[in-house]
Amino acid sequence: MECIPVTAASIERRVREQLNNKVSGIYVGLWLLVAEHLRLGTWDLLKTWSEKSETDIDSRISMQIIHESALCVNRVRRKNSVCHQGFDLLNGLPFLVTDEQVHLLLNKHSVSVTKQLQINLGKLRMANGHYNGNIIALDPHRIPTFSQRVMAKKKKKTKESAKKYLQTFFSLDAETGQPICFTMGSPGVSATKATKELSEMELQILPKSKKNILFLADTEHFTAELFNHFEKNSAFEILVPAPNTEKLKTLLKKISYKRKWAGYAIAQTDYFFEGIPKKYTLIVQRSGEKRENYQYKAFLTTGNPELSVKMLTEHYPKRWTIEDFFNFEGNLGWNRASTMNINIRYGKASLALIAQAVVSQLKAKLPCPYNQWTASHIAEQIFKAFDGDIKVKDDTIIVTLYNVPENLNLRYHYENLPQKLIRDGINPRVPWLYNFKIDFRFK
Repeated sequence: MECIPVTAASIERRVREQLNNKVSGIYVGLWLLVAEHLRLGTWDLLKTWSEKSETDIDSRISMQIIHESALCVNRVRRKNSVCHQGFDLLNGLPFLVTDEQVHLLLNKHSVSVTKQLQINLGKLRMANGHYNGNIIALDPHRIPTFSQRVMAKKKKKTKESAKKYLQTFFSLDAETGQPICFTMGSPGVSATKATKELSEMELQILPKSKKNILFLADTEHFTAELFNHFEKNSAFEILVPAPNTEKLKTLLKKISYKRKWAGYAIAQTDYFFEGIPKKYTLIVQRSGEKRENYQYKAFLTTGNPELSVKMLTEHYPKRWTIEDFFNFEGNLGWNRASTMNINIRYGKASLALIAQAVVSQLKAKLPCPYNQWTASHIAEQIFKAFDGDIKVKDDTIIVTLYNVPENLNLRYHYENLPQKLIRDGINPRVPWLYNFKIDFRFK
């Protein structure tokens, strides 16, 4: 970037000098993510997004943003931290870039360009088996912001006071619990518009051979426009809970129910949006054995009505995996919004998706119960927890971690890493670390 008065050659020289001198630092556990970046293909993603060469600094700045996200912190930049030895080298830089440099990088990438980054990431994750791609959960996620801009205030809960929020809309594989993509906008953007945008992104991510992909949504998605959109796409189906209006309450008590088991019955009827002749299927579940105890819940769907019981009892409960995702992974960067500049927010939150992908790959290697840790717990207990040092031997960076609990099983997965990567068909040389290989020692 123009604001950094150094050349790519001088940056590489300074990184090599620091590595040759041996570095003792913190955040040494974060170096484990290098292996996961190589497995995912992060560097090619960032080069494509930044439209820069192998030696350019933009992709390395992006690496710093990703690793800040993995640490579940707002930033670890120079004015906030002096104990950053090892963290800067991890990104292929001999220094930490500033807030201004980060903002300049993110702001020059439009939403459409960063959306393509999400699509490319989704394709890689699909190829790597991170998604089943059969059931997708949708959810609006409003992030509190302290922006000074004039904007509409909203309430997340009825009893709380209205606040300023950045609107985001996420889609997630409801079977694996992994995020697929998201979009965002001003406080006025509707769930219908955002969901149509998400579905178009998912058409590019999920294999064209996938059919009858079921989207699980909430009552904000109960609109004629959205159902018309899904009706036209033969690959997608949608299931949405109906709002509990007086008109609907009256209807639910009149229709005929078929008992499935004790305390549970199902009914189906046609439903028309006002002024629109198109017919959809309303599925109603009734719980309770006695009439005075009956409780009703209605859902509208474009799916096969013959699968109504399975949709309501097996599929729809999986929608709550998206709530687990925000609870477990939100600290990676989706629980705060320091600016309302959409280019910057979209870019930073999209890079957080890459952080989540590589952290989830690491978590998958941990034994139970450690693989159930939250993102912030992983950051505290692995990325920040161990003393260590970093040095170069021949063409390999050796990262030594001290006092690592054996029950984390990290030695098995990361010691002799170059050989393990070659065995998996992955080039063990790290391009943003100037084609050094990387290996780990545990003492």
